Amino acid sequence: MKRRDVLKGGAALAATAGLSAPAVSQGVAANRVLRFVPQSNPGSLDPVWTTAYVTRNHGLLVYDMLYGSDAELNVHPQMAAGHQEEDGGRTVVITLRDGLKFHDGEPVRAADCVASITRWWRRDPMGQAAAAATDEVTALDDKRIRFRLKAPYPRLIPTLAKPSNGLYIMPERVAKTDPFQQITDYTGSGPMRFKREEWITGQILVYERFADYVPVSSGTPSLTAGPKVMNVDRIEWRILPDPATAAAALQAGEIDWWEQPQVDIQPLLRRNRNIVVDVQDPIGLISALRFNTLHPPFDNEAVRRAVIAAVNQEDVVVAINGNDPAGYTTGVGWFTPGTPMANEAGLDAFKKNIAAAREAVRAAGYRGEKVVFLGPTDILAPKAASEVMGDVFRQIGFDTDYQAMDWGTVLQRRSSKQPPGQGGWSVLCTSFAGYDFLDPLVHSQIRGHGDQAWFGWPNVPKLEELRNRWLASTDLAEQKRIAAEIQAAALQAAPGIPLGHYKQFTAYRRNLQGVLKGIPVFWNIRKG
Repeated sequence: MKRRDVLKGGAALAATAGLSAPAVSQGVAANRVLRFVPQSNPGSLDPVWTTAYVTRNHGLLVYDMLYGSDAELNVHPQMAAGHQEEDGGRTVVITLRDGLKFHDGEPVRAADCVASITRWWRRDPMGQAAAAATDEVTALDDKRIRFRLKAPYPRLIPTLAKPSNGLYIMPERVAKTDPFQQITDYTGSGPMRFKREEWITGQILVYERFADYVPVSSGTPSLTAGPKVMNVDRIEWRILPDPATAAAALQAGEIDWWEQPQVDIQPLLRRNRNIVVDVQDPIGLISALRFNTLHPPFDNEAVRRAVIAAVNQEDVVVAINGNDPAGYTTGVGWFTPGTPMANEAGLDAFKKNIAAAREAVRAAGYRGEKVVFLGPTDILAPKAASEVMGDVFRQIGFDTDYQAMDWGTVLQRRSSKQPPGQGGWSVLCTSFAGYDFLDPLVHSQIRGHGDQAWFGWPNVPKLEELRNRWLASTDLAEQKRIAAEIQAAALQAAPGIPLGHYKQFTAYRRNLQGVLKGIPVFWNIRKG
């Protein structure tokens, strides 16, 4: 049976979807409860341990930030009242605003912020650069955080305002957790409190409005900046991996917002006058393939590089987003299209030639080692990209063991450094928001710092040398030249492969007002 035939049942399907509200929420007025279908079941609730966007979105609900960024990436204070520079910019003192509390009722102190900063910047590429520029970060008292810098570092405050996978403020006791271990205490500082007692893994996550949260008093809500005013009392994340069930539930009004509807379902939803289908994030996303460089065959740079000749970006982005050219961009390198660092260096390696790639793989020294390809089953873009690239890997001669699993399991599995045959992995596909590919400062996929690098752990000193040159430059023309060198070097060393750029659509009931563009956030939304 085709999916479209299944969807004709619409409301009838929704009636059997098991989506009735839990008894605990029966007393909450319907217009104060927002029911949301996230992109996947979160495999972790620690937004430092994982870069998964489903966990990032959870983090934005539960934790607040010192600074936020608006849609134009201008910086605005959030938990910070402001900051002062001293000693010619070598010292920066941030003062917290009044009234900040954690969900356990304890006040937010500068010591909590320092612990959160030092945990986060051990894992985040942008944070790592700030850490390298800092001699010391300390709490002067309960209200003031002091950075003593090696030299003036104008990027410090924008780094603390990073919108995607940014700095979330946790209690000191939680933030002292090793950043390579997952937290188990989810006490937050943000506008919604995570109700751990109602969490059913793979089914539902519940958040309730934190009555003691004090939003900033001025500004306009935009991306992660401005007042985070919650107009609902309860948010339920419903895990619905079956798209037919999610579509039927949205049409029947049993859910309010579906983060990522499949492209072949979108026309059906558009025909419903009670549903809005729109681009969530105008800057778009980039699909990417990542190699595990620790184990054969992809510890061999030449084998990794040989795969590029087989890549047809259009095949990937059409599988993700359909064949409307307005929804995707090809000929894409490692930087977000339309932004200053985007360039064409090294893109001639994309030959879209299976035969050439098969010969290049053989000539590079591939000896028939098993390739464990992690294939997610329940998240739109990585699933589509993995299916396309899994087939490409078979065609060019790899002994491919395509292992299908839910996205949460992929996120856990990709952290393993064990050999592929012992619970590890060889290759996977994922996606990154354009905000995370703007330049070498924020970018995780063009780093080469070994054990400290993003999953796959490539050791490519040249990439680190070029990144340091870029960070040291203040001239835009020079930065663009270095970015082109970085892209060429990244395609030569091939820790991964860019697979194209696409726009992500979202769908929600028309009675939701105030849905912001960019990262899915829940403040500012009113439900009629």
